[in-house]
Amino acid sequence: METIRFGFYGRVSTEDNQDPESSRAWQITRSRALIEPRGGVIVAEFFDVDKSRSIPWQRRPQAMALLGELRNPGRGFAAVVIGEPHRAFYGNQYGLTFPLFEHFGVPLWVPEVGGPIDPSNEAHDLVMSVFGGMSKGERNRIKVRVRSAMGAQAQMEGRFLGGRPPYGYVLADAGPHPNPAKAADGKRLHRLELDPITWHVVARIFAEYLGGFGYFTIAERLTRDGILSPSAHDRSRNRHRCGVAWAKGAVRAILKNPRYTGYEVWNKQPKTEVLLDVDDVGLGHTTKQRWNPKEEWIWSDQPAHPPIISREDYEAAQQTLASRRYRHTEKTTKRAKNVYLFRSLLRCKLCSRRMQGDWLNEMAYYRCRFPEEYALANHVEHPRNVLLREIDLAPKLDEYLGRLFTPWSINRTLDMLGHADEVPAPALLEAESLKREITDCDRKLKGYRAALDAGADPVTVAGWMKDEQARKATLERRLNHLPVGRPRRFDREAMAATLRQMGDMVAVLGKADPVSKAKVYAELGLVLTFDPGNNEVLVTATSDQDSHWVRASVRGGT
Repeated sequence: METIRFGFYGRVSTEDNQDPESSRAWQITRSRALIEPRGGVIVAEFFDVDKSRSIPWQRRPQAMALLGELRNPGRGFAAVVIGEPHRAFYGNQYGLTFPLFEHFGVPLWVPEVGGPIDPSNEAHDLVMSVFGGMSKGERNRIKVRVRSAMGAQAQMEGRFLGGRPPYGYVLADAGPHPNPAKAADGKRLHRLELDPITWHVVARIFAEYLGGFGYFTIAERLTRDGILSPSAHDRSRNRHRCGVAWAKGAVRAILKNPRYTGYEVWNKQPKTEVLLDVDDVGLGHTTKQRWNPKEEWIWSDQPAHPPIISREDYEAAQQTLASRRYRHTEKTTKRAKNVYLFRSLLRCKLCSRRMQGDWLNEMAYYRCRFPEEYALANHVEHPRNVLLREIDLAPKLDEYLGRLFTPWSINRTLDMLGHADEVPAPALLEAESLKREITDCDRKLKGYRAALDAGADPVTVAGWMKDEQARKATLERRLNHLPVGRPRRFDREAMAATLRQMGDMVAVLGKADPVSKAKVYAELGLVLTFDPGNNEVLVTATSDQDSHWVRASVRGGT
């Protein structure tokens, strides 16, 4: 019997509630049971882990790798076997994917048809389409059951359903999970308890707001009194924020959070699936969080945790918020969406925050409004507005990139990369962040000891201290394992190939439309830092394959 070489494809995700190794084992066993009696042997595996079945093949890493191998005449296998079509195809994915197998002459075997799918067999096509519909229906049923159960648990039991505790609360153990299987796996319930360090800050914010103070005034007073902002209080959860002072947005978020009333509130900002590209439905959906109307929020029937404010004070704060809110009218002109070439790429050197795009006088600007967002009581030296015109930066950046990636400049650029170790590596930045978090742990431990001396419950405080000490130990281990100062391997040939690919992208910058140009900047991995004092932009670029950095300065700015 002639041996047939097969490639195997499988998939598992968290929604399947299975261990990846176990899932792979039974899927490949089912595949072998189909092909081995006919002389088949699996020589290549493509197995996607933690990828939802709703994600199309073009967005699954291993599935995309398999489709790429179909184009390769020397791929090493003559056919592909799938052990469980339910997991491979969802909705209309089979109809969008199988034509590629047919085009490249690669048979697709599945157990449900007892062998290879016959493109001319209507029954085979019907069976696979039915399985795609069943897969979609099964996922939808699971989603409805889970959301219904979570809504009931929040309303009837007041159960904490996960996520980060709001500022002013900490998580406390609430006993073993009521589901025996999850309890056997070590999962436990949690509840919200007052944070002895921060709960009074929340009460103060509501009292001052109801007393007539605005967001910025409250932020100024808190910063002036030396009270850490939420991002500074817990650096491990807020590494993306500077934490130097209280922001107006932080005050507003606290005032709008209904959980400070002691009631559990769920379904405020559920995950919603939206089309990734309305012009290409085959790319599938992506998940986004969107705010629900207040009438769709689910409140617990009874208080579920210690309240910080009364429900009456919360409602009064919401009425005040509504009365001060800007109201859109029909006469207000709606601006068209503008394209910013350096969206999410440009940062202010003074505060390290991303600069915001702004359209003034028919021209793109980038603005940093630090004093208008953050309290000034921390005495940060920052102008009221830092502005940079896009037209002052883009031509100079294009010229610089053109010189960097031209064929006759590749060797010089490689020499620059070879000396990149002289520049602080990203690991050094992470090390500084970890050190700040360790200092934060020490501060919290000191506060817990003070709370213990003041008469707080020893058992509760001991639990907090244990968690914080474990967090500190984890941070210290991560710090000790960082490759700070170690020499990095520099593969000159591989980097030269990468630079040539980047050069192909740079070559089209001058003629590209704004949307395409913005994509090229993003794909180059640019990070731009504007220094308003010297009117300089520091250009930092890194490839996905290596951590070597390139630095240069580009003049321009206002």
